[in-house]
This record gives sequence, structure tokens and C-alpha cells, in this order.
Amino acid sequence: MEHHDSDIELSVVMPCLNEADTLEICITKVLRIFDEHKIVGEVVIADNGSTDGSQEIATRLGARVEDIPERGYGAALMGGIMAARGHFVLMGDADDSYDFLEIPKFLEKLREGFDLVQGCRLPRGGGTVLPNAMPFLHRWLGNPMLSAMVRGMFRAPVTDIYCGMRGFRKDLYLRLDQRCTGMEFATEMIIKSTLYAAKIAEVPITLHPDGRKAHGPHLRTFRDGWRTVRFFMMYSPRWLFLFPGILLIFSGIVGYGVALSSTPTLGINFGPHTLLVASLSFLLGYQSLLFAIFTKTFAISEGLMPADPRMDRFYDVINLEKGLVLGVLSFVIGLGLISHTANEWRATSYGPLDYELTLRWVIPGVTLAALGFQTMLSGFFVSILGMGRR
Repeated sequence: MEHHDSDIELSVVMPCLNEADTLEICITKVLRIFDEHKIVGEVVIADNGSTDGSQEIATRLGARVEDIPERGYGAALMGGIMAARGHFVLMGDADDSYDFLEIPKFLEKLREGFDLVQGCRLPRGGGTVLPNAMPFLHRWLGNPMLSAMVRGMFRAPVTDIYCGMRGFRKDLYLRLDQRCTGMEFATEMIIKSTLYAAKIAEVPITLHPDGRKAHGPHLRTFRDGWRTVRFFMMYSPRWLFLFPGILLIFSGIVGYGVALSSTPTLGINFGPHTLLVASLSFLLGYQSLLFAIFTKTFAISEGLMPADPRMDRFYDVINLEKGLVLGVLSFVIGLGLISHTANEWRATSYGPLDYELTLRWVIPGVTLAALGFQTMLSGFFVSILGMGRR
């Protein structure tokens, strides 16, 4: 039965790449739920280039097939979701590992007003993993570890970050403007929904053994696991740049404190070599802080992250002109310290110097000059990045 687009409440989107073994049973379950619960819905098969007749199976059962030429799990879902006509969208794999008879759980929460309803397969969140349904490493290491990371780094209220069965409002998806075309698509949705303060719920589901016989899972454990961790880090300048930068700068300050002290610390005489290492730590830490600012500014400007009031306050306090003044001041002081040593060298008719003393002036001078120059350049660069912020 055909429905007007405005009448469709739920679109079930399945990414498909040679799923002839299980596609029919998945579509049949969805249609059964639609009929039993009087749901006005549609089934959209986002086909990613199947060659086993999956398209014909879907068409015969009344599903709508969308040809998605760009390969990738995320790319297929993007195409299928954009083609979906429902107010709500539920996505799930076509390998019969997710039981589409559990659709009412998701729809109930969506009707209650939640923006995103995430399935949970793990027992910790009330889910069930049937025997042989999930590889040992995925169940006991990969999924728990990655889920813990996303809870800690982004405060996402989910137990099973990688569960591919989830329902969401179509307008939420459009607002998220997702970019990842691979397996990171699923985690990108959770992270962005959290950053955009979406109302998120979680429902327990049962994971069944993959029903495919013609080929194995598309997921690649280590490749996709690394891509997920990489995505976490890129989406969290705080963990990738800010915290390491603060730690390095703190280490540099401690190094300067003990190296410039006239008395031994813990019975150890720290000298110019310690000062040099401390300067390296300080410079690296400062660069890391600058990259945190660059990344956050770019992400907000490009719509990858929502606007952050803390960044607005930062730019209210530190603007280009103030940055230039601080940079020039640091650069001039650094040159002054270097000039002091050069003058002492001139006073000795350019003879040998007492490096134990002169390096205590030269190393801080070089460090301050470098920091000042970096600050001046960074001030212009971050201003260019932020041109689209307002």
C-alpha cells in the first residue's frame, strides 16, 4: 500500500552488500511488525553494489531499493537515510543479527520524545548476546573499551557504542551533518548527538548469530577499531592536544624551577642541560595548546562541532591584537636575554664563555623568542580559521 510521504512515521533503513542469504527474513520481520502494530512505515534498502540478487529480493517484497554507488557502511547509510521519507528512521544490518521484531521498543521511545534511541547488546546494559553472535575480542575487549572511552571523553549516555541498531528522528540526523563514510558512521552519530545535547535513550536488545553463509562479516576488527579510536581523538581536541599540552608545559615549568635554582634539588644539581630539556617540553606543550585552539576553531567554523561558549569567552579575552602584543613582548624579552649574553661575549673580546652561566640566559632567551614568534603567527592563523565563526 502506497502512502504519502507526510503519512510515513517510520523508515527502516538497511545497508546492503550481497545479503541474499538473510535479506528476505529481515524485510519480512519488518513488514510483520508494521502490520501487527499498525505502523505506517517503509523499508529502504541502501544497496552498495550487490551482485547476488539482493535488489530483486527487496523489490519483490515491496521494499524500496536505493542504489548507493559510493562504497562503505557509512556511505550506504547516508544515502538510505537521506532517501527515507519517515519522521523517524531505524537503521539495522541486513544479516539477521539484529531482530527487527524488536522495533516497537525503539518506536515507543521515539514517540515519547527521544531524539536518538540506541540499542544495547551488552549484558551490562540489559542486552543479550547469544552464543557465537559476537567474537570474543569484540564482546570482552573492543566494545566495552570503546564504549568506556566515548562515555569518558564525551559523556555519551550509552553502554554499547557500536550497536548498529538504533532509531532516531530524521531532523536530528539532518542537523548532525555526518561525514564518516566507513564504520565510524555509527560512533560519529553518538558523539555528535551528545555534543548537540540530543535527548538519548537506550533499549536492551538481543544479538543473534550472523545468518549469512556466502561471506563473512564486513567489519574488520583491528582496522575498524583503530579508525574508531582515531575518530575519537580527532573529535576531542581536549584529549588529543589540550591535556598533553598542559602536562608538557607543567613539566617545563618544573624543569625551569629546578634548573634555575641556586641550590640542589633532592640532592641533585640541575644545570643547563635540564634547562634545555625543560625548554623543549615547554615549546612542545605550547604548540599542543595552539593545536587545540586551531582544531576547536576549525571544527566549530565548519559545523563539525556545535558552538562552544567557552571558545567565545576565550576570544573575548584573547583577540588578534592582544596576541600580537604578547607575542612581540615575549620575542623582545627573548632577544634581550640573548643580547645580554652576546654583550658579555663581546666584553671578553669574543673569547671562551662560562657556559654554565651564559646558557642560563641564552636558553630562556631562545625559548621566549620562539614562543613569541609562534604566538604572533598563531594569532593570524586562528583569526583566519575563525572568520566564519560569527
